[in-house]
Amino acid sequence: MIVRETESQAWDAANDLIRYVDDSAIAKTQQAYARMDSEGQRRMKELHNGSRKSLEISPNLWAGIGLVRGGAGTALVGDADTDTVAQRMLEYQELGIDTFIFSGYPHLVVHQPKIAV
Repeated sequence: MIVRETESQAWDAANDLIRYVDDSAIAKTQQAYARMDSEGQRRMKELHNGSRKSLEISPNLWAGIGLVRGGAGTALVGDADTDTVAQRMLEYQELGIDTFIFSGYPHLVVHQPKIAV
């Protein structure tokens, strides 16, 4: 999940995750994934088609990380104020989905202050 104060900020954060990945790196990664005998990887390829052009594959559902990360790689993207992410989760629940696995990027990095000796 990628949740920020505004939906625009959430989409900016999603796109920031792959901002510095160039198209040749995406193509090379996608070629490697195409050789895999994985139904999940095949389905991810169908979602984003190896392109940055249409990464919002459903309302508030982003497949961008799947361009360079193996396995299932989608994220719910939205804001905290209008509960866009919560609404999408309720829709999935209505379809019969009862389990979600939440993980994400970037991982928290704590910087230690420099101590003068």
